[in-house]
Amino acid sequence: MLLDRDGTLIEDVPYNGDPEKVRPVPGARESLDRLRAAGLRLAVVTNQSGLARGLFTHDELRRVNARVEELLGPFDAWQVCPHGERDGCACRKPAPGLVHAAARALGTRPTRCVMVGDIGADMTAAAAAGATGIMVPTPATRMAEVAAAPTVADDLPAAVARILDRIGLVAAPAATPRRRTVLVARSDAAGDVLVTGPGIRAVAAGADRVVLLCGPRGRAAAELLPGVDEIVEWPLPWIDGHPAPVEPDDMRRLTARLTGVGADEAVVFTSFHQSPLPLALLLRMAGVRRISAISDDYPGTLLDVRHRVPVGVPEPERALSLAAAAGFALAAGDEPGLRLRADRLPAAPDGPGEGGYVVLHPGSSVETRACPPELATRIVRVLSAAGYRVVVTGGPDERELTARVAAAGGTDLGGCTGLGELAAVVARAGALVVGNTGPAHLAAALGVPVVSLFAPTVPFGQWGPYRVPAVRLGDAGAACRDTRATRCPVPGHPCLSAVEPGRVLEALRLLGVPADGPAALVVAPAGGPAVTATGGVAR
Repeated sequence: MLLDRDGTLIEDVPYNGDPEKVRPVPGARESLDRLRAAGLRLAVVTNQSGLARGLFTHDELRRVNARVEELLGPFDAWQVCPHGERDGCACRKPAPGLVHAAARALGTRPTRCVMVGDIGADMTAAAAAGATGIMVPTPATRMAEVAAAPTVADDLPAAVARILDRIGLVAAPAATPRRRTVLVARSDAAGDVLVTGPGIRAVAAGADRVVLLCGPRGRAAAELLPGVDEIVEWPLPWIDGHPAPVEPDDMRRLTARLTGVGADEAVVFTSFHQSPLPLALLLRMAGVRRISAISDDYPGTLLDVRHRVPVGVPEPERALSLAAAAGFALAAGDEPGLRLRADRLPAAPDGPGEGGYVVLHPGSSVETRACPPELATRIVRVLSAAGYRVVVTGGPDERELTARVAAAGGTDLGGCTGLGELAAVVARAGALVVGNTGPAHLAAALGVPVVSLFAPTVPFGQWGPYRVPAVRLGDAGAACRDTRATRCPVPGHPCLSAVEPGRVLEALRLLGVPADGPAALVVAPAGGPAVTATGGVAR
């Protein structure tokens, strides 16, 4: 558990070197004691440029921090950046150096850490290290930073309550008998199937055989998931965005197919806007005795386990929480990140070379999530001029798009990569630049950093790249926010089209992705402030 100091734990007194001015925020001691009682280790990560400015001494800083511990209890580690904004260090937030250092000091990895802070620099540093960020705004926090934060809590006690609630959602259940055959369902696109992976692995850890029901758009992703023994491919019209009519004969055939699976139990994973009840009815008709699902609808006796999840919980944790409610837990040593079966990945195409390149995936099956072609072209041009090798990927129906974008200085792999081949290409990349679409989750499953051109039609905290270093770009407060729109409701797609390619360069630097060539990487105007991925100035 990582916490910013000024504005988060104590009232923000600019450049404070006087321990008598330390004032904890309301509820701080009680909240921290709750975390300690839950067995969490705590670290403070704080920018203190007053040292570089000569506004207080190291001894005065030590006495202020000692007063913080006197009032709030002991911390397991302190990580302090003593540099000014012009020093170009790797530790000053929004750079992720302090987060990495704090994780090492606590004996863990950033992906297992939660960072609580009050400004965008805190959130950017957390995300760039792969940690979870929770913002507790103050009156001084910029509204754009609040909009871009993955999770927002009203105050520190609320942030702590949310953290403990999320831990409780995915906590391992009491020991239950091992099941023979369990059918799991996620009939959606490839990205939806990928983010369900932790829940499916939990089911597989407690079952002898796992059969995954998925739709045609998710089949390729299903084949890459650990824990899946068999796949039943069948489109569910009540879930598909462009559905075919519901035909009685199709439902009879599906019921017969489900009966043939011989499942003792079913766990139905759906997205937050979908109902599991139509499939639950068919599963009952197929003789499945026990069915679990997340449902806000009244299920009657269709569901044996009706699970509810608070809004905003990341999709992988949402899936894992349903598995826990159904009596399944991840195997010892497994963690809730996304994973793929390495033995299922094909060889990468020859075009990109040995690796170290940046992959740009401009397209998407959903219009609002795609990077605008003009922006993608400019990104390739700027990255290429800065010394990066850029590989442009896309599906068979995107060849014209990828050819146009790659002409600015990239390698065109449009139409050459199915999902498996795309995974092989991304696995060797330094980073992926992409909208909020399936390849972002593919990169997260491979541990590859993501520059996320995220259209805010859905919540970033729920659908952003999970447990992988990432930087979010785009206007998080745009008019399309939380609309779930599949076609941009605002002319010109301004939430993404206004992104400057130079921000992608900044993001790659924050993520520690070097260029191949000798070109200089300009991050900010000479003498200017360090700028976060959400536009805020670091303290």
